[in-house]
Amino acid sequence: MIQQFDSRPIGVFDSGIGGLTVLQALIQKFPSENFLYLGDTARLPYGSKSAPTVRKYSEQNMNFLVSREVKAIVVACNTASTQVSETEFMGRPVYNVIDPGSLLASQKTKNKNVAILGTRATVKSDIYRKKIQALDSEIQVESIACPLFVPLAEEGWHDNDITLQVAQKYLAPLKNKNIDTVVLGCTHYPLLKVTLQKIFGPGVELIDSGVAISQLLQDDFTNGKLLKNNSEKQHDLKVCLTDFGPQFESLATELIKGVTARTIQFETVSVI
Repeated sequence: MIQQFDSRPIGVFDSGIGGLTVLQALIQKFPSENFLYLGDTARLPYGSKSAPTVRKYSEQNMNFLVSREVKAIVVACNTASTQVSETEFMGRPVYNVIDPGSLLASQKTKNKNVAILGTRATVKSDIYRKKIQALDSEIQVESIACPLFVPLAEEGWHDNDITLQVAQKYLAPLKNKNIDTVVLGCTHYPLLKVTLQKIFGPGVELIDSGVAISQLLQDDFTNGKLLKNNSEKQHDLKVCLTDFGPQFESLATELIKGVTARTIQFETVSVI
């Protein structure tokens, strides 16, 4: 008999809370799926770590998700995505946030002026520029490292005067670049979207990688690479953290309650 359903969860990992924006988008797109989120909060941030260290952490995270029997792995961290090039890991399809974000940016820009906002590690890798210009060599790409955006997002300062001042300082070099599309090249950054939209203005497209990656999974559900969960069964949502904190629980609950009525099951784990 041909298998029609796969009730195993979709695994998602990030260094901290940023990947919750990807999880939020995935739950909204696939309300019948089970999800297992891993936040490596004991070792955040990844953006200031060396490439070999980020690769090691990413492998440990993927091994953990495989041990929990996920059917797919979503790398919901731009810095980690720069070090995870494989499309499959131990028999599970792997989805990074950089490829779909780059594709969507190349499709959305009208004047071919794109900005990338990211961590130091992501900007240093230059991966977004390479990916976008491989899709369209005429697109001009400006990359800006915004390391303080992560602690601001973690602190919950998503739309206040301090965040606005920091953002204005970082983004000043883009003022006369005629940018019409901005890739939020860290999964924390969509939490600051209101502030960023104020600076760029309503006519500038902000690319959220969570929305972009959802389409990739939708394509694989459609072509049969991924099997859907049986929608008649209970839908589980588990959040695993390598270092538990009440602030994370509060933010996770706030973000997720807007897209699902499911109760989040929290668990503290080790991935080493």
